[in-house]
Amino acid sequence: MQIAVVTFEAGYFARQYEMENKMHWPLLIDETRELYARYDMLHASFWDIWKPKTWLVYLQEILKGNMPKKSSGDISQRGGDVLIDSGGIVRLHHVGEGPTDRPAVEKILRVIKNKKH
Repeated sequence: MQIAVVTFEAGYFARQYEMENKMHWPLLIDETRELYARYDMLHASFWDIWKPKTWLVYLQEILKGNMPKKSSGDISQRGGDVLIDSGGIVRLHHVGEGPTDRPAVEKILRVIKNKKH
């Protein structure tokens, strides 16, 4: 499997994101959000975004000295993880309920490993 990051924000944000995260994989721009729609990654509600787990993550970052940055983008756009094998079969489709909802790395690696057999 190959890794790619998909965002709907182009220009300055995309370049800044690549630099801050020292990405080793392609960053794909989906300004029309066609991919987001195809994978049912629609808008999250206020309560999905600002649940206690989100506040906890922000607090932990603040305690480390990392102040949150104000987003200029659409923070209600759901994110997620999609693994598609070389045959075009979706092996994992996870739509995040909020910014802290991602599948465990172990689960992703297990899906990749199971595909190799």
